[in-house]
Amino acid sequence: MKQQLLSLTAAALLFSAGCQSKSQEKNTLTDSTSATVQTAVGTADQPQTPVNTANIKVADAKTILGRKQVPVLCYHQIRDWRPKDSKSAKDYIIPVETFKAQMKMLADSGYHTIQPDELYAYLNEGTPLPEKPIMLTFDDTDLDQFTIAEPTMKKYGFKGVFFIMTVSIGRPNYMNRAQIKTLSDQGHTIGSHTWDHQNVKKYQGKDWETQIDKPTKTLEDITGKDIHHFAYPFGLWNPEAIPELKKRGFKSAFILSTKRDENDPLFTIRRIIASGYWTPKTLSNSIKNSF
Repeated sequence: MKQQLLSLTAAALLFSAGCQSKSQEKNTLTDSTSATVQTAVGTADQPQTPVNTANIKVADAKTILGRKQVPVLCYHQIRDWRPKDSKSAKDYIIPVETFKAQMKMLADSGYHTIQPDELYAYLNEGTPLPEKPIMLTFDDTDLDQFTIAEPTMKKYGFKGVFFIMTVSIGRPNYMNRAQIKTLSDQGHTIGSHTWDHQNVKKYQGKDWETQIDKPTKTLEDITGKDIHHFAYPFGLWNPEAIPELKKRGFKSAFILSTKRDENDPLFTIRRIIASGYWTPKTLSNSIKNSF
């Protein structure tokens, strides 16, 4: 199974090599101050007050696309490079000190992390966000996200979003159920990232049960919370997938840096991969240029 996961990761690297390019859909803020009004931010030990999304009315696509995009970063492995790591793999592997320096830059620059429910409320209703909002997301369940990323974020009062690939739970070098529960209890968001990272564009029949329904139920059992947010493996999606996610109760889904869908922007929220090659200054510039 480990070899299968490595092969899937390799496929992702090949497909996504160019995903760090500057976005062609940079937007302007059309609702004046809604993205920059300061709201209460949770401390490192205390979760932020949850956003009640039950009564939020979904806005039309034009309204959502008209709001300024919030930067969303995507991380995978956080560990020092090894001699066998390929040049392309190093984009997805953040050396420990590089990650810590990136987090310090974000804090020193005045960024405040937000959660998917906050982004959902903002995109639909223009609900105010903290000053300089940003979202930190982590894919694939790697253990170093719990042992390194979480303590580093805690130092700055940051909260993250962890998209869990459930086939990995409890395996060597991956998080176990208790660690996922701890992240959830501490105010981080747990999202779905399929069972074993298969391309959503190829799903047919029972694939939806295997890759979405069962993993979502597993995560809900672990956290005791509803799972409302999803990240597409490899950032790949198609219009046919969106109705399937909607009828399963998902409120949003995250791609990589490709263009958002004009009809369903909530299910094609953009992220950029924070490269292991990037200095804090490079990351800062990439955030400004990509969103």
